[in-house]
Amino acid sequence: MSEQPENSNHAPEILARGPWELEQIHTHWHEDCFQPSPAKTREADAAIKGLQERGSPSHDGVAARLVDYRSDEEGIAIELQPLRWALRLVAEDASQSMAALCVTRSADGRWLAGRRAQWVSSWAGRWALGAGGAVDLGESPADTLVRELREEWAVSPERVRGEALLRLPHKLVMFVGQAWLAEGVEEAVTPDHEHDAFAWWPREIDEWPPEAGEALARMAHWLSQ
Repeated sequence: MSEQPENSNHAPEILARGPWELEQIHTHWHEDCFQPSPAKTREADAAIKGLQERGSPSHDGVAARLVDYRSDEEGIAIELQPLRWALRLVAEDASQSMAALCVTRSADGRWLAGRRAQWVSSWAGRWALGAGGAVDLGESPADTLVRELREEWAVSPERVRGEALLRLPHKLVMFVGQAWLAEGVEEAVTPDHEHDAFAWWPREIDEWPPEAGEALARMAHWLSQ
């Protein structure tokens, strides 16, 4: 499932800023599983039911929650623990559920954008950058970047790096990375069932089409700095 900042009126909180090479991203998993309150459990149950009623093939499972992090000149260390995947769907408090976003570019600097299908859990019917989704149990967010790109677009990057650790207003934590494809690989890009259209937007962000919107352009400008 793609996870991207939706609300252009509320800026994410920057917890840590890279860039980091993949070998500088270290992950430690705690054994204890996060225990939500009964109220949050009920909200997660309702959210999953709502997805199913929309025809979504989404299923509940186990994902990652941010416990702590440390960033210094050596890289970034991230501590995670298991939690129920559906808790990320709780509108006001996603319990620090962890997602990764792999903003993807061609060798000549163009930006891969996809329009999300109507049944997905986030950004339904809207355009988004690259690939993204939940960090799986036992996985490093660095590995999630590459996995999601392969699963959503059927390609692997020539190079990829971590860019930032962000927390959205509703307490969803995002590990943002940026990937570049080898020359000519953009022709092999094939969208998965979570997308119903895709495009390569120009390298120059000011030349993007109107459907890009303000929030995506702002993120791209930030990543280009």
